[in-house]
Amino acid sequence: MSSSRETESRGSDSPESESQESASQESEVFPFKGSSYRGPDPRYAGWRVQEPVKRVRTAGGVDAWLVTRYEDVRAAQADPRLSRALACGPDAPRIGGTMYTTPEMIISLDSPEHSRLRKLVAGAFTLRRVERMRPRVQSVLDELLDDIEAKGSPADLVPQLTLPFPLTVIGELLGVPPEDLRKFEVWARAFATVDDRAGGEASLEGLARLSEYIVGLIADKRAEPTDDMLSELIAARDQGDRLSESELVTFGFTLIGAGFDTTANQLANSVLALISRHRDQWESLVEDPARIPSAVDELLRHVNLFATDTSGFPRIAAADMEIGGVEISAGDAVLLSLASANRDETVFEDPDRMDLGRAHNPHLSFGHGLHHCLGKHLGRMEMEIALTGLVRRLPDLRLAVDEAELPWHVGEINHTLTSLPVAWGS
Repeated sequence: MSSSRETESRGSDSPESESQESASQESEVFPFKGSSYRGPDPRYAGWRVQEPVKRVRTAGGVDAWLVTRYEDVRAAQADPRLSRALACGPDAPRIGGTMYTTPEMIISLDSPEHSRLRKLVAGAFTLRRVERMRPRVQSVLDELLDDIEAKGSPADLVPQLTLPFPLTVIGELLGVPPEDLRKFEVWARAFATVDDRAGGEASLEGLARLSEYIVGLIADKRAEPTDDMLSELIAARDQGDRLSESELVTFGFTLIGAGFDTTANQLANSVLALISRHRDQWESLVEDPARIPSAVDELLRHVNLFATDTSGFPRIAAADMEIGGVEISAGDAVLLSLASANRDETVFEDPDRMDLGRAHNPHLSFGHGLHHCLGKHLGRMEMEIALTGLVRRLPDLRLAVDEAELPWHVGEINHTLTSLPVAWGS
């Protein structure tokens, strides 16, 4: 593990503390220290109006264009001239604060390669297929809550719920033996680590371990197919085309990272926001759990998952182009701020207010265009099931420590809680 994974911060030293706002005023280096799970750096609001496409210096020493306005971000996500592949090659500029990806991963590909892979695997991620999983996902959640209640208050929701819940679901989805699931937690979270000072060694190590394991798992599934997604991907074909061995491997660890780590962080941060800073909204869900499906979308919009505000994936302009009236030259790095776009006052009424009943909510948390999230239906379902279980079984859930004492991992593409101590009852 790299030093970024081993170092935890608490209180005033935490990247999530109130002191971020004052620190952000002193730094013009991206990613900005004034951002937290509560929202992007306060300066984004001014940039959206005055300089929506802004030239910034990044922690990797590279200049990049930062796009902050909703319509510009949404259009750019669907623009084929902004290449993910060019940002992932061996000679690509290191932005800093971004996750290492291999050129073979679907999130690293442009069309037509991306479209080919997506067509082959899209059937495994349909809403209908995900809904068939609902009973088992519910039972995973129920088992975890049973254990939490049996052990009693206080509890730590990170190791007892927000991590094992999506980890178990994605493991079963891929057909991973239960005894191997804990290995995934270490490897997948190392893969998501950002530590440019260490040369990304932890991320590369996690990637290598995941790849090695999945190679063996694919061999097992090929010999003896079972009712799981990995077996389905092995068998998937379109007019004679099918996934290659390397594509199967990269799909496997992409699903683990995206299907486990992202959901775990979003769930933990959302529960924290509800029981600490938006207690009235938590109480409204306790009174009416039927509101949770729409509440999930507002949590996805309002609770900032991305430590970089951009989802950690830069793009490179493949040709001269214009974004928001600004000329972008071929070869320039471009960063799309999803967190800022989700707070755009021209799209969202009173955007800095959490409104779980928000009727118009076209947030960009799952992306848009070519790279929109394949697993969005599963992520939504997991959030709905987890929040419904919590409000029904632990309606008086509360933080067991002061929020300033919560520990956060340093060096992640996401805002990642190490621990979420909670209490309930008298």
